[in-house]
Amino acid sequence: MDYVKPLDVVKNMVAVGDLKAGLTARDLVIRGFLSGALLGFATSLALSATLQTNTPLVGALVFPVGFVMIVLLGLELVTGSFALVPLAAFDGRRSWSTVVANLGWVFLGNLIGSVVYGALLYVALTNMGLAEPSGIATRIIAAAEAKTNAYAALGEAGMVTVFVKAVLCNWMVCLGVVMAMTSQSTVGKIAAMWLPILTFFAQGFEHSVVNMFLIPTGMLLGAKVTVADWWLWNQIPVTLGNLVGGLLFTGLFLYWTYSPVKKAVAVAAPEPIAAATTTEPARA
Repeated sequence: MDYVKPLDVVKNMVAVGDLKAGLTARDLVIRGFLSGALLGFATSLALSATLQTNTPLVGALVFPVGFVMIVLLGLELVTGSFALVPLAAFDGRRSWSTVVANLGWVFLGNLIGSVVYGALLYVALTNMGLAEPSGIATRIIAAAEAKTNAYAALGEAGMVTVFVKAVLCNWMVCLGVVMAMTSQSTVGKIAAMWLPILTFFAQGFEHSVVNMFLIPTGMLLGAKVTVADWWLWNQIPVTLGNLVGGLLFTGLFLYWTYSPVKKAVAVAAPEPIAAATTTEPARA
């Protein structure tokens, strides 16, 4: 059957997290770079689709193309890694220092890739700075200011709002990563992961890697945003919110309820005494 059951999906989540944690810094940065750029492509495509149709839902419908390319190519997106890589530590396969280093390298790669794509798009949209921003460029400027200055104007309420939007975002993004594991076919994976990604983007939630592209690109195009505004009112709280949403609501909740070790013990030894004696070998 093409469908993969939840218990097997969670086994795959742990195995993939372990595999990702074992990648070298070089591979993490390269794959992170490509992911940041591809997500930038998808974001500019979504903005173009919204501008052309005057229908934001159309932009949300096409945005998942970037996520699909990232997942099918096995690239590294820090938001998705928030749900998977820490599971390798929770499961005792990797140290927490390895997990933190892994996420740090992927974050750096995503940031470089997003900024590089944004700089290239700036050249394309403005004829290397000779043309005034118009069309999609004005949309990017507006988005950059809305994602920073608009929250800053609300003060503490703005900080809480951006954090919560980030939690909700990565709850769905990481669910997209997991949903891709529910199918063994390429078409099935695409359809399954498309649903949660469409859900987050259509509701305007906050994604740290998308913002690595939108905000600095908007600054290049003339948005009234400083580097401090970018990091204080968006990048830092959004990254933290993405971590909570992905790790807790997707990664850990599924791991806790479908724990491969717990289920294996229950099947192998239904009696309480037998289960207690077989727990440690099952983990090994």
